[in-house]
Amino acid sequence: MDNADYAAVALRIANADLSSLDAVRAALHDEPWWADRLHANDLPLLRSVGAGLRRALDAMVADDGETVLAEINALLSAHPPRPRLSGHGSHDGTPNWHVHVAGPDAPAVDEVAAAAAWGLAQGVVQHGTTRWGRCGAEGCYTYFLDTSTNQAKRFCSPRCANRMHVAAFRARRRT
Repeated sequence: MDNADYAAVALRIANADLSSLDAVRAALHDEPWWADRLHANDLPLLRSVGAGLRRALDAMVADDGETVLAEINALLSAHPPRPRLSGHGSHDGTPNWHVHVAGPDAPAVDEVAAAAAWGLAQGVVQHGTTRWGRCGAEGCYTYFLDTSTNQAKRFCSPRCANRMHVAAFRARRRT
């Protein structure tokens, strides 16, 4: 994984329904090597990580740099990454170089927590704090990272954007 992937993990955990193991596994569908190794007793830790991520993301949306710093550093302190280089996973015999954020014997929940903390920290380093947002669609509270050129993203997905634009269009037609 690279740092962008870890930032995506942080957003998936922050936005995930952490009420059940199945819901967490669904959120981590792109990382079956973690999802398949998680257990129900990992849920309290993941909920705590999710809450910390949301506090940091809320601080970014509010342009509160001190809280961003405090929350991300608290996550990194509680779930420190232990980076190690790996070359497994290639299909043609050449190494697939990438970094893991936990040791080879670490429980999956520890690696997920460290990956989320590291991903959010690296996301702030790479993008600053102004490109993180929360969906502007009514009833949607999804966090996102705006990597658009004009930094004008207001919705988490085309689905939410379309839903709001159609609602606005219909409201205009009624008047």
